[in-house]
Amino acid sequence: MKQFLPFFLFLITVFQSHSQQNLPTDYLSKEFHKGRREAFRALMPANSVAVIFSYPERVFSKDVNYNFHQNPDLYYLTGYKEPDAVLLIFKETQGTGETYNEIFFVREKNASREMWTGRRLGIDGAKTQLGISTVFNGNDFKDFTIDFKKFSKIIYDKIPTDIGNNNSGFDLFGLLQTFKNKAGITSNSEESLENFRNITNSLREIKTPEELVLMRKTVKLSCIAHNEVMKAVGPDMSENEADGIHAYIHRSYGAEDEGYPPIVGAGANSCILHYGENNSTKMENQLLLMDVGSEYHGYSADVTRTIPANGKFTEEQKAIYQLVYDAQEAVFTICKEGTPLVDLNNKAKEVLANGLLKLGIIQDLKDVNLYYPHGCSHFLGLDVHDKGNYRGPQSGLKENMIITVEPGIYIPANSKCDKKWWNIGVRIEDDILIKKDSFENLSIDSPRKWQEIEKLAEQKSSFNDMKFPKL
Repeated sequence: MKQFLPFFLFLITVFQSHSQQNLPTDYLSKEFHKGRREAFRALMPANSVAVIFSYPERVFSKDVNYNFHQNPDLYYLTGYKEPDAVLLIFKETQGTGETYNEIFFVREKNASREMWTGRRLGIDGAKTQLGISTVFNGNDFKDFTIDFKKFSKIIYDKIPTDIGNNNSGFDLFGLLQTFKNKAGITSNSEESLENFRNITNSLREIKTPEELVLMRKTVKLSCIAHNEVMKAVGPDMSENEADGIHAYIHRSYGAEDEGYPPIVGAGANSCILHYGENNSTKMENQLLLMDVGSEYHGYSADVTRTIPANGKFTEEQKAIYQLVYDAQEAVFTICKEGTPLVDLNNKAKEVLANGLLKLGIIQDLKDVNLYYPHGCSHFLGLDVHDKGNYRGPQSGLKENMIITVEPGIYIPANSKCDKKWWNIGVRIEDDILIKKDSFENLSIDSPRKWQEIEKLAEQKSSFNDMKFPKL
């Protein structure tokens, strides 16, 4: 052991002296995050403090964690991607000597732990890379002098209770406990939660120019993946293979992950709205519904295409597909600033109901809910179902919002209609940037018309030539 110790210390020294190389250069800048903190502060009431925590780490299996995913609100305000952190934003400047209007407590540097679980920014990294002036280690929070009781409002999100405790006192559990003790909080305050939601909803529903750059990229590369599957798909392909093509292409363009668990369902599985098994071994001559979007530097696309596995729509598949397409086109005509969000779903439901009635699938317009059970639109950004004002007087569409438009029809087996329609599920989903008097379809690069899909399916994909040894 004595012989190994010098070598171990040498490795630590080497690790500390080399920063990670060849990182992407298009992350959001520290100036962006500073601007978001300033915008947050501007919406805070007088004499208030906001407290924003990182997300907890989650166990995947025994002593192995899932890849960490940051609290989008904390990422939006700081760019910090590590656990065990808390940000304090003050409405007014604090202190008498060295003044500050924000404090960030982060995980401390630890060379031995970093050899196992990756680099940490620490205090210096948070200052230089994130541009936050007042930074401390998490273990300083407990003894830091701050009187929460002097503030008229304490603004925070819902405090999680289902998190681990490593008994250090400065992991997320410890930071939360310290905050509750200092602020005298025993349970979540509805007023504090509402204040936090109102501020973050108002900020995040409108995308800045910097965010739009990343949103365009994550949507575009998702479209490329959808198009490649359209070319590669065949009756003998499995759902899992189609899922894998998406993932491969996303990673090839630098996306870190998918923005949500991919939905890749053929036939009967296309009628399950959030189908996630993706394990059918053959698609046969059925429709394949693919609701898959990449996550690029935190920003999620959300694109759905429905395609025939054999390259050609049947007459029944084509009729349902065209109806969904017509509903989406009708919604597009009212996608502009000032339109109430609820009007989008009402328009989609109107077109779908009349179409289903004409096809004889329903006998009463109100029965459209049997085959169209979800809403038409949601906000999109750092979360796939992003923050925004979904209800109330602030819920109208505004310039530089990004929403989805995703009508669908799902007719499972044993539905009360002619069985020729059974197991047909169709959803078409596009990511729409709202403008003053119009809209921009960010996902226009992936074909939507059934004729264009059939034409693209005639092309060959490089994935068709990939051969692997048999197991």
